[in-house]
Amino acid sequence: MFKDARNAQILFLSMFLLLGIGTRDWTLRPDFILVIGLSCLLTQWFFSSLSSFYIHKKFTFLSPEFLASWRSALITTLGLCLLLRGNHWTTLALAGCCAIASKFIFQSQGKHFFNPANFGMIIAITLTADAWVSPGQWGTDSWYFLLFLATGGIILKKVGRWDTSAAFLITYTGLEAWRNFSLGWSWDVYSHQLMSGSLLLFAFFMITDPRSIPNAPLSRILWAMLIAGLTFILQHQFFISTALFWSLFALSPLTIIFDQVFQASRFSWSEKYLKSLPSSPVF
Repeated sequence: MFKDARNAQILFLSMFLLLGIGTRDWTLRPDFILVIGLSCLLTQWFFSSLSSFYIHKKFTFLSPEFLASWRSALITTLGLCLLLRGNHWTTLALAGCCAIASKFIFQSQGKHFFNPANFGMIIAITLTADAWVSPGQWGTDSWYFLLFLATGGIILKKVGRWDTSAAFLITYTGLEAWRNFSLGWSWDVYSHQLMSGSLLLFAFFMITDPRSIPNAPLSRILWAMLIAGLTFILQHQFFISTALFWSLFALSPLTIIFDQVFQASRFSWSEKYLKSLPSSPVF
């Protein structure tokens, strides 16, 4: 079941969603979850069908491109359900459609460089007055830290992107330690800041998306350190509570430059499907 790491990620993110609804009293309506899921999967199906038609010159209802990518669309669905909130279904549908469409529209040499869930969240927040992200919704319970650490470790071991999480967390925790020391605060304040569930979810499951981050290990480390630094500045100098997500959005295009400077092979989720597909500029 877990030969494809996306299966494990779907399982863990679904578990987080159920935990959030059951233990954190999230007011997340089931119909809104359905709206996000349908918008993501239908958009993935639409663009995958266009890609299949471009390659094979014929329409297939369940194209090989869609069969190879529907898990990624479901992961994006769960990411949006975990982080994004809105009062109207149209807002969430906009986020889901834009998230998946970004993979096909914003590409460089056949690789998308925006994290889909992050892109959908930023677009919904920017274009509507109805969407918001609540970074503190997980609280700071220590058992959440252990849960995210354990499940995130499993995913990172399978996809081999532990260096990205490590670089981000080391840089961010170092900056927070320096600020905590310079202000004369106790270490209880410091530990409280680092136990944020949203921070850990971002570090282990969003910033490590292997299909949209730089390919080479050194470039991933530098990229993650830049995101940590910008997050620190936006959070403490401009008092932006969602600094994590704005930083990732702003610095995602740097992936194009890093991939040009540091050459490395591109990650593939499923060798079984992707090796059998012809190359396409829109897939």
